[in-house]
Formats: sequence, structure tokens, C-alpha cells
Amino acid sequence: MKQTHISPETLQELTSQLHTKKEQLESQLSSFAKKDPNLKGDWDTEYPRVPQGNLEEAADEVEEYSTKLHVEFALETQLKNVDMALERMQSGDYGICTQCETPIPLDRLKVSPEAAMCGKCTA
Repeated sequence: MKQTHISPETLQELTSQLHTKKEQLESQLSSFAKKDPNLKGDWDTEYPRVPQGNLEEAADEVEEYSTKLHVEFALETQLKNVDMALERMQSGDYGICTQCETPIPLDRLKVSPEAAMCGKCTA
């Protein structure tokens, strides 16, 4: 099944939204992490340089690193969803639920253009 329920104009608008979202996510990630050159789609939070002798400062650095790991994971997940949506656009499967293969409602795609499933399958 192909993305027949989406007009070319709307598809272009959604593509633009996805590219903008991708840029924003990559910008957020690059503020504290670097792309892993060996693993596509993976980012690595930089481990802090722990100062010697100051245990309190070292503990703060490690705590901040731990927090950044959780943020990194969430942003990476969002970025992967955006990338997969862009791939589905290229293959012609965009807007089709990956579970039940029915069209994803256009209202859902406008709110979340990276959506891979219809409302019934996500419930």
C-alpha cells in the first residue's frame, strides 16, 4: 500500500517538518554529545573530566553525565523515528501503519509527522 491518502503538497510540508525536527534534535545532541563514527545514528555523551582531589565536584560531574545519558537516549530515539519516517517517505510507505498497514490519519501525521502507527495500534 502506498501513501495515496496524502497530497503531494501535504507530503512536502511534512517532509519539511521532519527535516526541521531532525536539525533541531541533532543540534540539541551536539551540545553535549558527539556522533559515533562507527555506529550510524548513535551519539556518545562525553564523560566528564573528573578533577582529582575534589570529591564533591567529581560527584557533581558524574551526576550530570548520568543525567545527560538519559537525555541522549531520548533524543536519539526521537531522531531515529524521524530518520525512519524520512526513509518511509523515500520508499513510498509513509503514512501507512507499520503494524496493521492501514493509512495513518492525516491529523495524526500533522501533529507527529514521524508517527509510524495509527492510533489503534499505539493504544
